[in-house]
Amino acid sequence: MTAVIRTAREALRGRRPVAAVWWEACAVGRSVRAAWRGPGRERDLVVQSLKAAGAALLAWAVAGVWLGDPMALMAPWVALVLVQATVYSSVRQAGEQFAAICAGAVIASAAQAITDDHTGALALCLPVLMLMANWSRFGRQGIYAATTAVFVLASGTAVSAAAVGHRVGQAALGAAIGVAVNAFVLPPIHLRDVRENLAALARESGDLLHTVATGLREGEWDAQSAAGWSSDAARLGRRLDALYSARSWSRESLRLTSGPLRRLQRVPTAVPPEDEDQRWSRVTGNVTALTRTLAVTVDEQRTPKAPEGPVLDLYARLLALIGDACHAEADRLLGSSAGPRREAETETTMDELHRRLQEGLREQGQGAARTAVLGTLVLQAENLWAEIVPEPDESAGQ
Repeated sequence: MTAVIRTAREALRGRRPVAAVWWEACAVGRSVRAAWRGPGRERDLVVQSLKAAGAALLAWAVAGVWLGDPMALMAPWVALVLVQATVYSSVRQAGEQFAAICAGAVIASAAQAITDDHTGALALCLPVLMLMANWSRFGRQGIYAATTAVFVLASGTAVSAAAVGHRVGQAALGAAIGVAVNAFVLPPIHLRDVRENLAALARESGDLLHTVATGLREGEWDAQSAAGWSSDAARLGRRLDALYSARSWSRESLRLTSGPLRRLQRVPTAVPPEDEDQRWSRVTGNVTALTRTLAVTVDEQRTPKAPEGPVLDLYARLLALIGDACHAEADRLLGSSAGPRREAETETTMDELHRRLQEGLREQGQGAARTAVLGTLVLQAENLWAEIVPEPDESAGQ
């Protein structure tokens, strides 16, 4: 499979439009496999999409089939857009959207009464409604005021108080169905996202430390390699932003959802504490500082130089061990562990490497500039180890 992907990559090199389509298709394929394989973000998106479609069909069945409304457009339209990422956001946006729809219907009707012409009414009300769309009281739903006016006036039917009330009633029906479906049919609970983002941040940190360790050990790294490491560290920052976003969604998803409904969804009952976010924020900062230090050492315009010889190999081994600890933390967050014996062996090896690096610093065999750089790198590695391997009483019960 790897050979096939490599062959495809070579064939598509230099053909950007085709390559873009190919990689997008690969991304879609990975998402489909992930949704099929088990619970996760991809499956959650599938569930939410099917719920939105189901809510719209139900609203159409009630308004168009059961009530026999020949213009049953508003109900499925509103129900479709109100199946949001959380129950709380569905309720909040339902109120905002309903207010915007009422405003659009009333202002469109008033414009029609003044001009007695559909085109003139659109010209009169749309500028006002688009300005109202930016009113903070409507949140992100302000645009529905203008689109409602378009639907009301473009339908060609006479605009009256009864017609306006009819459309407002349809909007209320669609809002009620959309919120109810989202709240009572597998309500979205985003606790899993926090754990998955934390585990991904730990694993990607370990991957980057292993990459740096390999480059230092082989001795073939240069300014381009260091720039690549810095770019990877920047991606860790974006992953950290995703973690903060997931934490915010997890808090909101617990609002207005009862215990029985959460158990029905079968999501994890708890998330790692918020202290974990801060811990991995510090890890990300230390990894970024480490890659920046290495980038400075290969800059020809700067004085500091990277250490050489056996001491650099020792430091590479130290980073590899810290990378292993990151991977172990990722496994722990996902429910597995390397075991206390393996962790004890790793810590013993790390302590030995740290002792030998300290001896290298005392020997001053690298020269003042290289010794200063080595001291900075060792300090950053110590900071990483202190964050990644906390004291037992701090990690217990997480």
